Amino acid sequence: MTADVWLPIPPDEIEGLPEGPGYRYWNGGEDFPADPADCAFYVVPYMKPSPLCVRPMPEMSHVQVVQTLSAGIDHVQPGLRHLRPGVRLCNARGVHEASTGELTLALILASLRGIPDFVRAQDRGEWLGGFRPALADKNVLIVGYGSIGEAIEDRLVPFEVARVARIARSERTTARGPVHPLTELASLLPEADIVILSTPLTETTRGLAGADFLSRMKDGALLVNVARGPVVDTKALLAEVETGRITAALDVTDPEPLPREHRLWRAPGVLISPHVGGPTSAFLPRARRLLVDQLNRYVNREPLRNVILTTGASTG
Repeated sequence: MTADVWLPIPPDEIEGLPEGPGYRYWNGGEDFPADPADCAFYVVPYMKPSPLCVRPMPEMSHVQVVQTLSAGIDHVQPGLRHLRPGVRLCNARGVHEASTGELTLALILASLRGIPDFVRAQDRGEWLGGFRPALADKNVLIVGYGSIGEAIEDRLVPFEVARVARIARSERTTARGPVHPLTELASLLPEADIVILSTPLTETTRGLAGADFLSRMKDGALLVNVARGPVVDTKALLAEVETGRITAALDVTDPEPLPREHRLWRAPGVLISPHVGGPTSAFLPRARRLLVDQLNRYVNREPLRNVILTTGASTG
């Protein structure tokens, strides 16, 4: 039985790893740390391009687990076709909720209260007053109500929002209220002052926020994307924000990174952060805890957490 574990964090920086496996450090360097065929548990480098992440996968003939350190798995899906049946793909549920929830609130508050305008005014030495909208009393719609969506709502509650509506792939009930199915999106969009996208990127959600979606948003509404760039149709978004009808706060864009001359940079009412929802000081402690837990489960043949799919059964 092959027993190598490839880690993008040096193993001597992770306290509590189980004995037994051979730990190999690889964070996307040109040279592999060992023969990929001997890797049984592959932890994908974090915040690296998809081609780099999948590069060793065709040679991982004995891999049993592929573990991402991101909530999304779209960047490793191209490599799944190279893997034998039965490989479990796990995501990093529990790692990014705090950071992404924080950034979502920061983007909302900065957009509503005009923080970018204040920063520019400070550069000019100008005292820029004025009346700004508050988050209090707003209707919020969260599209993609998984663990990150829940974390966002946790952070919205103290701000006295009027209502939070929730949408996920399928209908369910939570302690905070109902989660509506995606089929009810069109009826909920016109009621929302703030629409937050926190859905995974799938064939269903690619281009979800297109011309029809955006046209249903009320005048003056704010679109916040902390999901993936292609969930939003960039051309359709530009058509709306350039008229000033809606505004947007985007941690992710399509394309990404956003080219220097792209119109989104200069579009009115658009705030852009460079895909920084996850990489904060909160990441490493939570990533280490996840890896220690998963690897102890793996070594002890216990059920793994966060299994998204198993190759041969489904590829998402």
